[in-house]
Parts: sequence; structure tokens; C-alpha cells
Amino acid sequence: MHNSLIVSTMHESQMNQSPVGRRGLYPAIEPRRTGRLKVSALHELHWEESGNPDGLALVSLHGGPGGGSSPDMRRFFDPARYRIFQFDQRGSGQSTPRGELAENTTWDLVNDIEALRQHLDIQRWVVFGGSWGSTLALSYAALHPERCVGLILRGIFLLMKSELKWFYQGGAAHLFPDAWERFIAPIPLAERGDLITAFYARLTGPDPSARLSAARAWAQWEGETLSLAGPDGLPARFRDDSFVDTFARIESHYFINKGFFPDDGWLLSQVPKLRHLPCTIVHGRYDVVTPLSSAFALKQAWPEAKLDIIGDAGHSSLELGIVDALVRAADALAAVCASPSKG
Repeated sequence: MHNSLIVSTMHESQMNQSPVGRRGLYPAIEPRRTGRLKVSALHELHWEESGNPDGLALVSLHGGPGGGSSPDMRRFFDPARYRIFQFDQRGSGQSTPRGELAENTTWDLVNDIEALRQHLDIQRWVVFGGSWGSTLALSYAALHPERCVGLILRGIFLLMKSELKWFYQGGAAHLFPDAWERFIAPIPLAERGDLITAFYARLTGPDPSARLSAARAWAQWEGETLSLAGPDGLPARFRDDSFVDTFARIESHYFINKGFFPDDGWLLSQVPKLRHLPCTIVHGRYDVVTPLSSAFALKQAWPEAKLDIIGDAGHSSLELGIVDALVRAADALAAVCASPSKG
């Protein structure tokens, strides 16, 4: 809950030329430089920088947890105005060791963002994240508000019990009953009262066949519910066994531990620390993965934030209305907050 960027079934031309005046993604660009950052005796992160080296610094946080970064994640930002940083969170993407659950908590990731900022000699930066990326962005901002220029958030996921129950214990099944049947198939009837626990046992268990079967079902359930395209829009990487194994293991690890938060709703309780920061929230009206109620609750706690509800979109960041709103939000923030990335 999930992926900050999903490779959808849209063609490139559709992403770049949105209808009815909607903005598309910026043209594809390659990183200016890449690097590795050792953050513990066990973990090493892969990071990338693109865009204008003198632009407004921004860190883009991918979803999952465990989803890994993607080249298209830098295309929401004007490369002439932004200095764009991405990294693969612990255990995901090109970071190593792949799929590792030890020393892998929300607070480890928050510390990693801060370590990367210091390593890059960035004074303050914009924090961008969707789905789990929004969870991590809010967590980082709560602990380091002085390091944030502002936040751009999509598909708000507060990692509360009600959200996990909705998506993993039958709520969303009312809208996707066919996909739900495929999801629960690997789990015996006797264990279906707590599906996160049942999946976690298999995803971390000794049986490689059971692990892969569970990982495929876990990832497919999320992939099939991401956008209004429905099951026919299952992203290609959700059919990649290497990806789904890492993705499902790390997600279930975070969810069975309730995000490692001290109490339910902790992120909402931290909002008073953030209300001085500019924030735009973009959320699809028909988001099944992370329902609009979470974004609405965040807006109620943070009245100064702008909530942009996209009436013809679900959860995927590449749905046309979502792309339009995120690109416009990033352009607007750059216009009012542009400054050199070094303080």
C-alpha cells in the first residue's frame, strides 16, 4: 500500500498528452549520477540524482514498502527547476541485501532519509511520496520538520488498523470479489480470520513453494485493485517472481508490525508539528487500496493543506488525473519555494 509509481497499461503517448488540458509527465531523463550509501553493517542503499544540480532539492519516496524506485518517478518534476533524488529503501530495488527484513523498520527508513540528506549536503528539501511513500514522508517530516521545504503526497496511507482491515480482511473484496478469491486461494479456510498473519507465516517460512505461491497472490491482489482499469491493468512487474517475493515479504513484515508505530493513528497525532509547511494531497475518489477517508482525515487535521480529489481515478499514480494534479502541485511549489539546494 503501496506503490508510489505503478507501470500501468497506458502507452507513453497517453502519459505525455493528457486530454482536456491535463498535464502529462515530463520527458524521460537519465540520472546525472548514482551512488551507494552504507547505512548499517547490514544495509546499503542505491540512490540516484537527476535534474538541475542548482535546483530545488526534492526526495521522491517509493511505495510498498518494498516496491523499489522507478525511472518514471522523476518525471513528475520539471528537471529545469528541481534537483531530484530517489533511493531504494532497505531490502528493495537495487539496495542490498535484497528482501532483508532485519534492521528494516519505519524508523530505520526515516534515519536513512536523513543520512542521505547529510551525505548529499542538502540543507532542506521537498518530500514527495505516494501510498506507503506518503506514510514514510509524513513519518520523516514529523521527526525532521526543519529539513522539509514542503510535502506533496498521493494516495494517503496512515497505516492504521482500519486501513489494513479494509484491504486485507474483506472490505475491498466487496468491489473486487473475483480478485479476492484469487488472493485468498493459498490460505486454508481455518486461517482466513487473520490473513496478514497467515500470509506472513508463508512469506517468511521455510517452504519455497508456499512462499512463492503466497507472494504471487499477495502482489496480484494489490496489482489488480490499483486502478480503474481493474484486473486487466495488472502491471508487468507484478508478474515478476523476483519482484513479488521481495515486495510481499517486506509489505507483510511492515503490516504485521503495524508500521512500527507506537500507537494507532500516530501520524495524525503528529500533524500539529507540520502545519506550517506547504502541503498538497492528491487522492483518487475511487482509490480502493487506500480509501479517500484517510486523505480526508489528514485534511481535517491539517486544514492548511490542499486536498485535490480526482473524480475519475483510483490508486495508481499514472492515472491521467493523478498525473495532472501531481505535476501541477510540483510546478506550483517550485514557483514559490525555488532556492538552491545547499544552505
